[in-house]
Order: sequence, then C-alpha cells, then structure tokens
Amino acid sequence: MVAVIKTSSSIRGILNYNENKVKIGKAECISAVNYPLELEKLSFTSKLNRFLKLAELNTNAKRNTVHISLNFDPTENHSKEKLAEIADTYMEKLGFGRQPYLVYQHYDAGHPHCHIVTNNIQRDGKRIDLHLLGIRKSEPARKEIEEIFGLVKAQGRKQKEQFSLNPIDVGRVQYGKAESRKAINSVLNKVLFDYKYSSLTELNAVLNLYNVHADRGTEESRVFKNNGLLYKILDQNSKPIGVPIKASEFYSRPTLKFLEEKFKSNEAEKEPCKKYVKNAIKLAFFHEDIISPEKLSKILEKEHIQMTLRKSREGQLYGITYVDHKTRSVFNGSSLGKEFSAKGIQESCAMNILAIERKYQSSLSTVFENFQNIELKVYVKENLADILLRGEKVNDYVSKQFKRKKKKRFYKGI
Repeated sequence: MVAVIKTSSSIRGILNYNENKVKIGKAECISAVNYPLELEKLSFTSKLNRFLKLAELNTNAKRNTVHISLNFDPTENHSKEKLAEIADTYMEKLGFGRQPYLVYQHYDAGHPHCHIVTNNIQRDGKRIDLHLLGIRKSEPARKEIEEIFGLVKAQGRKQKEQFSLNPIDVGRVQYGKAESRKAINSVLNKVLFDYKYSSLTELNAVLNLYNVHADRGTEESRVFKNNGLLYKILDQNSKPIGVPIKASEFYSRPTLKFLEEKFKSNEAEKEPCKKYVKNAIKLAFFHEDIISPEKLSKILEKEHIQMTLRKSREGQLYGITYVDHKTRSVFNGSSLGKEFSAKGIQESCAMNILAIERKYQSSLSTVFENFQNIELKVYVKENLADILLRGEKVNDYVSKQFKRKKKKRFYKGI
C-alpha cells in the first residue's frame, strides 16, 4: 500500500473534485465517519458544512484541509467494506480518528485506490499538526496496516512496479466530440489538484497537453480588468476553438482567486522536486550530443519530463516550461536557474555544436584560433543565433581528412 498526503486551504475544491468523480461514474462515496447523519442522507451541502464549521473554530490555520489517497497493488481486489475498514484503521493511527472524514473509492486508474477527505481542526479549535505527517505517522501506519490486512508490501519495490506514473489518464479534449464544459471539467478536476504549479503559464503547460487553455485575455479586455478567467478548448494547431467558458460556470469554480491560492501553496510543495528535474537536464547534456532544445525535449521524455517551448511568431524561443510527470511538478525554466532558462539551454546547445565542429574539423578555423584571446562563453553569447543555425547541419559535417581524393584513371586508346 502507498499513502499520499496532500494539504490545502480549500475544502470546497477537494470535495468538489471527489463529488464530480461520483457524478461521472468514476468514483463512489463508500463511508462517512463522525457525521450526524447516515451516508445515504448526506447532501453535498451537509458534507461541506461539517468541515466549514470546524474550520471556523480556528481561522488562523492557513492549511486546514487534508486529502489522502491510499493506493493498492493492481493484483489486489478489495471490497468496499474492506477499503472502508482499512481507511478507518489508517485514520485512527494517523491521529484523525475523531475527525469527520469521507472515503471515496475511485475507478479511474489501473490500480485499486481510495481517497479520504478530512480537515485538521478539532472540536476545541486546536489543529492537528501536519508537519512531516507522512514520515512521523503515515509510514509507520502503512507498514502496520500491510501486516494487519495482509496487503502487498510497497517497501523495497521499484516505483514503476508499484503504480504507473504516466500523464493524467484523461484523454485530449476534442471539440465537438463531447459537451465542452464537461470535457474541460474532467481535465481541470485532475490537473488542478494533482499537479504542483505556481503560475498561469505553468498551469497551461499541463492543460495544453490535453487541449485546454486558461486565458485571462488581453490587458485591455474586460475579463482581465475584472480579474476574470476563461477556459478554452484548443484545436490540433493549438488555436482556440468554440466558445470560451467562464471559470465561475464550473462546479469547482477554478477562478483566478482560487488559482492564486494554489500558486502560493504549490510553490513550497514543489520546492523539493527541483533537484530531480535539474539533475535530469544536466545528465541529458552529459550523455548526449544535444544541439537543439527540441532534441533535449525528446531525451527528457524518456524520464517522464515534458518540455514546453514557447516561441514568438517569428519562431524565436523565449521561454521553456518543464512538466515532471513523476513528481507532478511544473517549473518555469528560469525558476530552476539561468542555465535552465530558454537562453541558458540555447547556449548549452551552442557549446555542444562548437564542440562537435572542433572534434571533427581537420584544421582549426579562425573562430577557434580566436578562442586563445576570448572566452568561449562570451563568444557563444555574442554569436548564439549563428551557431544554432549551424547546428542544423552539424551532424552532416564531414571533415576534410575523411574525404578521399578521387584518382584519375587513364585509358589507352584502342
């Protein structure tokens, strides 16, 4: 069993996510613990109000919502009753046994799993400490539960063997194939709560993979001036198609205000994931003769990292965003450091181009003779565009020393 804990400041958003899954037949609420009414009698409002009333007891707590997923091996097939019992045992050992919580069984992945929604504000107004909750309490609880219920043990197994880490399991939205709002909503419900992004650009890097785009409009538009947000479907050429839908019209209300709260919380949550992405990029340059950002993108795909290249109308690269599907984290290139920005990546590619030319060139050109007098990096910065254009033909370069001179044949007349 693998337990994943996420905290948030929006109980409404988390509850909407799970309830929407129920509406589309992808989940079922199987248990409601510490509620005054039976599960069958609980409406969405009564489920939500139970959490909101507790949250009101401590308005100083910035993060008062806990969203947990318990994931099981694909070979396991647990009944609803057993899943509910496992969830109860886990919550008790986690210190949330007296808190109200809802358990949802989900059917949208290749492995059995359930989601638990709760909060950490107790009846006396005190909050349950969430700091290092996974290490302090979740890990020991997970190990005990594996023994108690005879579950497949997660420890010692490779991550890929546990559960697939592919991009989200919703398909690309296709205009005209499904009702627009419903199609966009299915993508939003997954991306908004599963990925860690800290800007609209980073969010769109993920949404665009599924033909959805969040748009504030131009600075002169009424939407922008009123802090509004529109969601659009994109066609095969990444161009908007159909009628945009206001964020306020979606059930989960993914407005700009909602996103700005997510930006703040996600910024801290994704910080530990930076190192993995940076190391993957460095290793790619170390092992491969990368001469263009496009080639780097193909290499990183093998590590489940997707690069979004932002270009001007003239085709000039001005920005890069990295989507890491393993840690579900999104980073603008410059936030990782100068060397990972658009300009930094282009300079690294240019360095590789010059290295390849130098390696195969039989006699040093004037450019390389000048390296005695100027720094290589300075030369690259001053001649970046020219070097990158040469990179298109660098693999076709053949050194003079490998070109054999054709021997002239003399034929005697008959």
